Amino acid sequence: MAKQYDVLVRLLILGDSGVGKTCLIRRFTDNEFHPSHISTIGVDFKMKTLEIDGLKVRVQIWDTAGQERYQTITKQYYRRAQGIILVYDVTCAQSFQHIAKWASDVDEFGPDRVQRILVGNKSDGEDKRQVATQQGSQLGKTYDMSFFETSACTNHHITEAFTRLTEMVLQAQRTQYSFQESIGDYLDLAALEDEEGKDVETTTQKGCTC
Repeated sequence: MAKQYDVLVRLLILGDSGVGKTCLIRRFTDNEFHPSHISTIGVDFKMKTLEIDGLKVRVQIWDTAGQERYQTITKQYYRRAQGIILVYDVTCAQSFQHIAKWASDVDEFGPDRVQRILVGNKSDGEDKRQVATQQGSQLGKTYDMSFFETSACTNHHITEAFTRLTEMVLQAQRTQYSFQESIGDYLDLAALEDEEGKDVETTTQKGCTC
């Protein structure tokens, strides 16, 4: 059966438990929002196909558990990521402070050329805000990352954030290889990922407020 896409891009989403990682993914892939759901256990993933520069790009997004007890599992996926989204909750200063730790983990366990963006989620919660937009913007500049404030609840800047990171991955591949070689590499990996995705340890969700 012929593939229905030209390029496979693998993204990983990281951040503390409760910052809304699963909600961001569900809003992007299914345009759904559930204000209460269970926390991700281990690793799960979802897919969405985008059209960028005339290419059908299959975006595979790996959703990771933020709890420390699962981090040995999730770190196994860092090396396979081409793009990483670091997420904090604008209503939780502690999750913002922990971005330094997540960024350090990416530096240690991620591939050298991995693309990264910073996302401050739950921007709809202005009355509970603990992290100013300027703080997020400045942190993004510190780590040389594009910065977005998002809301899975209102669908604010969700598509823009995921699309921007996907474009960055494609551009990085164009720079590293000739474009035709890049597509070939992606398609070879696509077949492997489709098979591996069937066997991955995934799971359920519990108790996170998004």
